[in-house]
Amino acid sequence: MITANEIAKKISGEVVGDGKIVIHNVAKIEESKEGEITFLANPKYEKFLYTTLASVIIVDKNFPTQIFLNKTFVKVSNPYKSIAEVLEIFSQNKKENFEIHSTAIIGEYSIVKENVSIAPFVVIGKNCVIESEVIINSGAVIGDNVSINSNTIIYSNVSIYDSTEIGKNCIIHSGVVIGSDGFGFTNENGNIKKVPQVGKVIIEDDVEIGANTTIDRATMGVTRVKYGTKLDNLIQVAHNVVIGKNTVIAAQSGISGSTKIGDNCVIGGQVGFGGHIEIANQTKIGAQSGVTKSIIESGKTYSGYPAKEHRKELKLEALIKKLPELFLEIENLKKKLNEKI
Repeated sequence: MITANEIAKKISGEVVGDGKIVIHNVAKIEESKEGEITFLANPKYEKFLYTTLASVIIVDKNFPTQIFLNKTFVKVSNPYKSIAEVLEIFSQNKKENFEIHSTAIIGEYSIVKENVSIAPFVVIGKNCVIESEVIINSGAVIGDNVSINSNTIIYSNVSIYDSTEIGKNCIIHSGVVIGSDGFGFTNENGNIKKVPQVGKVIIEDDVEIGANTTIDRATMGVTRVKYGTKLDNLIQVAHNVVIGKNTVIAAQSGISGSTKIGDNCVIGGQVGFGGHIEIANQTKIGAQSGVTKSIIESGKTYSGYPAKEHRKELKLEALIKKLPELFLEIENLKKKLNEKI
């Protein structure tokens, strides 16, 4: 539990009201109860200020709190950023005690540092290094020669294949598979033969990987997800892909082999990338786009299939909508011409 004054201090906010109120949870503004903290960032939720039971509400520093005399507020520069900081405070308070369960299996020559939590029925292979303050939840399976750096969380039923490297402060959600074989085959006279996949996967620091996402090992060399990148659920990352720093990719996107995505990119849901292409830094790609060619210039927005600059795609869509009307006009002109002949 924490007081409004303590929260305000941690998020650089100003208390308006009773700073001694004790908070024990975070909730949505329309569902919150007494003893909980909530926030207002979108004006369309302002109506809930009149009905919310939340004890403390985070608002923008310019919000007119004087019209709500019976409520306690914390004024901040960015309510959405501040509520994220509050959520982090409460999630840290909920961290479990560090212990290794008796049913966990740890292979020979593996090193498990101090303050590590390993839940029931976890399997860790040989020659692994698990750094301090790592949490591995039940049913996770970790292969040989894997390294997991400090303060990383591995959720239930994650599969991490041999020789994978995972950095610090990562979050790997349930059902993720890291290091499975890339989709590599040869066709010899109609007989399909597997190409051995002998590379590995490197996940750098501060990466989050959503549930049921799959990241294939490289055929040779490395499949790499760089610092600070966030992957949503159900994403396919193929062999030898490189995803740059601080890039975000929404659910159900698929990245074909050997494609390189730059830093600080924003990729919508269900985007498909062809293989062996490069995407420039700070590129934005709209949902359900199909990217078949490299994007060389940084900072541009693309959409559609095949993906084009967003403004061009909007113009094209507008013209397509006019095609039935244009067709009728052409037919009418043909009739008039035929009548004159």
